Amino acid sequence: MFNKQKTHDKLLELVKAENIKAEEDLRNHLYTKLGGKADFFITPTTYEEIQNVVKFSNEENIPFTLLGNGSNLIIKDGGIRGIVINLTHLNKISSEENTLVAQSGSRIIDASFHAMEQRLSGLEFACGIPGTVGGALYMNAGAYGGEIKDVLDYAYVVDKQGNIVKRLASELDLDYRTSNIPDNGDIVIEATFNLKPAKYEEIKAIVDDLTYKRESKQPLEYPSCGSVFKRPPGYFAGKLIQDSKLQGTNIGGAEVSTKHAGFIVNKDNATTTDYISLIEHVQKTVKEKFGVELEREVRIIGEDIE
Repeated sequence: MFNKQKTHDKLLELVKAENIKAEEDLRNHLYTKLGGKADFFITPTTYEEIQNVVKFSNEENIPFTLLGNGSNLIIKDGGIRGIVINLTHLNKISSEENTLVAQSGSRIIDASFHAMEQRLSGLEFACGIPGTVGGALYMNAGAYGGEIKDVLDYAYVVDKQGNIVKRLASELDLDYRTSNIPDNGDIVIEATFNLKPAKYEEIKAIVDDLTYKRESKQPLEYPSCGSVFKRPPGYFAGKLIQDSKLQGTNIGGAEVSTKHAGFIVNKDNATTTDYISLIEHVQKTVKEKFGVELEREVRIIGEDIE
């Protein structure tokens, strides 16, 4: 177990005091509004600060966890030990000719809209994805037929040793909702996308259509982690759940959405335990009825309450 006071004193040398919070309630940073506390919650404002925190955690053997804007994540009720690094202060987006560069803490939605304003096509599919750019690379986010791997050129990451390294898109093993970024222990800090020039009206028409589809079909009125399950080969997760008569099923305050069966919503002050139990119930029921294994798309991390 690490010394919290010593850790706090050292972090003050590496990151501005206003960007360090002890015993931070993580539910304030998650779309599900669930989860326990972090020992230390750090919001770096420079790449050097990220490097310094990674190197320090390595030297002192202190666990650290990377957190985007919490859109595809469930954190257990016991919270997270060690250091949680949140990059949402690193949110600059710029473009030049057919290239868009976005820091990892910027929202992929904002990158999509920036591209539209600059008459650049290719990121329209991301106009409704709530995660950060870093999170989008982490899981090769996609929607409505488009994926990050279709437009990503390269990324800069902080590796496990605290070095800044350039990774080409071809080096990231981008596949359906996966990449090698977590296995490598990389922290994405910046991404460069190759886009194509197009008319503003044409791009906006696509964005408006996708936005309508998302808002009309997804239960955005309740906290949720987004789509819970990956699409099984040959099936649609939502259809399997719907055909299993699971819509409206609840455990505690968590409920399988009646609007879109692929979503589980925090309907009434759910705990993470409620949420996870309902996920497991859905998986078990679909397996029994259709013989199909539903694999989670959402990540579950953190500690159980002792």
